[in-house]
Amino acid sequence: MQRFDIAYRPRGRVSNGSIGAHGGVDVGGIGVFRDHARFIQFPDARRIDIRATMRDPTGETHVRRFEQRNSIDVYALVDLSASMGFHGAARRLDVVADLCAALAFSATRIGDRFGVIACDETLRNDLLLPATRARGAAVAAAERLRIAAPRGASAKALTQAAGLIAGRRKLVLLISDFLWPRDFATRLFGLLAQHDLAPILVADSMEERDLPHFGLVELDDLESGARRLVFMRPSLRRRWLAREAERRDALRRLALAHGRPPFVLRDSFDADALSRHLLGL
Repeated sequence: MQRFDIAYRPRGRVSNGSIGAHGGVDVGGIGVFRDHARFIQFPDARRIDIRATMRDPTGETHVRRFEQRNSIDVYALVDLSASMGFHGAARRLDVVADLCAALAFSATRIGDRFGVIACDETLRNDLLLPATRARGAAVAAAERLRIAAPRGASAKALTQAAGLIAGRRKLVLLISDFLWPRDFATRLFGLLAQHDLAPILVADSMEERDLPHFGLVELDDLESGARRLVFMRPSLRRRWLAREAERRDALRRLALAHGRPPFVLRDSFDADALSRHLLGL
C-alpha cells in the first residue's frame, strides 16, 4: 500500500519532556538557536557569545540560548456513528482509513506517538489504540477503521474519549461528518479545548450535487434505518442547501473559536492539501 506523508506543525510550543521534532517551551544549551540572555540569568560559561558581549555598551556578558525540540502525541478521534457509513462518490470509511494510515506513518516517522479512539454511542474498544511510537501497530490500527461497522444514532461517546486524552497538550484530529446537534458539538469542543484541535469534515460530492430541482427523492436515514420519499421542488431544495450551508458555517465558527478552522475532506484523501492546512499555509 502506498504511504503518503503528512506534514504538520502544532500550534504554539510543545512541552512534554520528550525529544522530538517540534519547537518546545524550554531552553537550554543545545538545539536550535533561540535568543541571547544575560549571563547572570543563564550562567553557562560554555555558551558565552563573545561578539554579543563585545557589542553590549554596558559590558554585560551574554550567552546563547537554544530551543529544545519536543515530540507531541497525535490522536485521531473518529466518529463511527451510522451516518459515517455513507457510500457516495467514495466510501466514507475508506477516506478516513487513508487519512489515519498516513497520519500514523508520518507521526511515528518523526518520533511522535500516534493513537486512535473511535466512538459511536459507546467507546469502540475493538479499535482503540493508545498513543504509540510503534509504526506497525499505529498503521494497523488505522487500517482497522476500513473494515469497521458504523452504528448507532450518535457519537456521544466522544465525550468519554476527551477524558481518555486529558493531560498534556496533544494534536487531536476530530474526524466526522459533524451531523451533530449544536449543543453536543459545543460541549465536545469545550472538552477538547486544552489540545491543538483540528476538525476534519468528511464530505461527499454526491450529497451536494444529487438533489434534483424537481421530482421524487428517496432518502435513507442511516442512523435510524428509516426510508422515505420526499417531493423535491426548487423552494425545498433552496432551504435544504441553505440549512447545510448554515450547519457548515456554525462548525467553522465553533472551530475557529477553539483555534483551527475545519478541513473539508471531500471524496478522497489529499495529503498535500491537508499538510498545507496543518502547517497553517
